[in-house]
Amino acid sequence: MDVLSSRVLLKPSDPEKSTVFYRDTLGLAIYRTFPGGTVFFLGQGFLELVGRGDAGASPDVALWLQVRDLPATIAELRAKGVVPDREPRREPWGLDEAWISDPDGTRIVLVQIPADHPLRTDVRQ
Repeated sequence: MDVLSSRVLLKPSDPEKSTVFYRDTLGLAIYRTFPGGTVFFLGQGFLELVGRGDAGASPDVALWLQVRDLPATIAELRAKGVVPDREPRREPWGLDEAWISDPDGTRIVLVQIPADHPLRTDVRQ
């Protein structure tokens, strides 16, 4: 299999409300729109809100979004009315994480990678 591109697809219960959340509250840039959907830039991938869902969020699904400055991101989101589901903290695996949810309850894990974390180690010789 030769993967050329990828997207996460979400079917929100209220597409307009979810579009406002991802566009205006999180500030994600729109890649494209089409009848019945919006595709957002999501770092090195895409998030597509498409159609209308009725099953709701699953506790088995989360979006993992790396940010540059977690405290500043949480402060910015608080100013927009977002209440974190879980405050920022250092995890046992060494990443700083906070959790929020979208309008349907999909967990969004906001992650900052500390400067001394192995994910930041330059392994080139």
